[in-house]
Amino acid sequence: MADDTKGTGTFEPDAKHGLEVTASKSSSDGNNPVAIEGQTEHLPTFEHEKRLALKFDIRILPMLAVMYLFNALDKGNLGNAKTDGMDKDLHFKSGQYNTMLSIFFVPYVLFAPPIAMAGKKIGPNRMLPILMFCFGSMTLLAASVKNFGGMMALRWFLGMSEAAFFPLVIYYLTTFYRRGELARRLALFYAASNIANAFSGLLAFGVFHIKDSKLDAWRYLFIIEGTATILVAFFAYWWLPKSAYEAKFLTEEEKKLAFTRIQIDSSAIVGEKFVLKDALQIFKLPSTYGFLAIEICLGVPLQSVGLFMPQIINALEKDVVQVNLKTVAPNCVGAVFLLILAFASDYSRIRFPFIALGFALTFCGFIIFAAIDVPSHLSTAYFAAFMMVWGTSAPSVLLSTWYNNNIAHEGRRVTLTSVGIPLANLMGVVSSNIFRDEDKPKYVPALATTAAFGATGCCIALLLGSYMIFDNRRRNRKQGVNLTARDVSTAILREGPNSADFRWFL
Repeated sequence: MADDTKGTGTFEPDAKHGLEVTASKSSSDGNNPVAIEGQTEHLPTFEHEKRLALKFDIRILPMLAVMYLFNALDKGNLGNAKTDGMDKDLHFKSGQYNTMLSIFFVPYVLFAPPIAMAGKKIGPNRMLPILMFCFGSMTLLAASVKNFGGMMALRWFLGMSEAAFFPLVIYYLTTFYRRGELARRLALFYAASNIANAFSGLLAFGVFHIKDSKLDAWRYLFIIEGTATILVAFFAYWWLPKSAYEAKFLTEEEKKLAFTRIQIDSSAIVGEKFVLKDALQIFKLPSTYGFLAIEICLGVPLQSVGLFMPQIINALEKDVVQVNLKTVAPNCVGAVFLLILAFASDYSRIRFPFIALGFALTFCGFIIFAAIDVPSHLSTAYFAAFMMVWGTSAPSVLLSTWYNNNIAHEGRRVTLTSVGIPLANLMGVVSSNIFRDEDKPKYVPALATTAAFGATGCCIALLLGSYMIFDNRRRNRKQGVNLTARDVSTAILREGPNSADFRWFL
């Protein structure tokens, strides 16, 4: 490869423009090697890129998956704790449990954009472990809470510390992988959330067998999860690389290749400095509001499953220990289903039909559970619970991937992600207040409301995807060509749809 190293022997790309790159018509599809301008021999091959991506997979994905597993555990363990009588031990009054769930989402939304922007400046490899240490500490402290006020305060700070975690992980991954490689990697990471819900049920199943102790069993749940989270945070701070082209475990040739392929098929300017005024330009694009509307529709079913699956399963099973055990299978199968859809989406390089399919499954699952007589149709009801998990997992991953695939500007990408994901989580306020005690054990109004959000999300995803198909065809007719998103290098797409060469990544 061309010699872009300096006297120190360290690869240092130009801060503004990076390497000048060219791409053949299909060079950005992940199946062809990148080319560096002026280079005539020793071109990197597909095998070089495949080995490079594998190095990132081994180094980054397992660590991020474990981190997100603990993030999901620390955020969603209240449902398990409630089945063991936490609300009674802390003398909650009517409605206070739902209020405690709701308060989490206020700081979660308010603090996500500024913390994510700070993370862009500091580096996700540093900010993510710091955030993990903070939310692990809040979980550990929850074991010592004596009343409703104490738990409310901790949930506030937990919301602050978790606010930008997922947006920063998504942004971090976009700096290592091409657009066509992203969904399946993000799915492997996000599957940890499903595994966390399953593991939380198994952990609760084991912990709630503790009888002869001075502490309530649910307090042990917080102690175990909080301590483990803090320990992993310390390791992650040392383990995560700063960026693709600054990773110490890569050779100089691999660093150059890592930088160049991201400029061709992810970022217009790799490692661009964050400028708030420039990043906020993302809100001038109409498509932004379509993506945010889908996030809102996704949030209600996502949070309903994450926060209330033990309560939903309670309609099938009355024993506290068995309720938590029965949450394991839907979440494990949901993780597998998520991976299937994500891999299919990456290989077809299409996002919106798979997002719509997930919403359709969500709608069907909640409607079936609400419509049938659960005691008379236990198998059908339990299958509907599986469908609920299938339908919430895939859209969350693919939606984030979809709009990140369509934004080549790094600052705008992290800004939209830091608004969209917290907005979806804000819908936990809706979920927290529709699952009312007076409606148990079946929670029919809550199930019907959640199904309605699923149906609406499906429709919006199909409409936005159809618009993108139409707009791509319009742009092709205007230019007299037949191009798709894979045919256009992101190096020339800093301004997104305002560029004549832009093509939507469907």
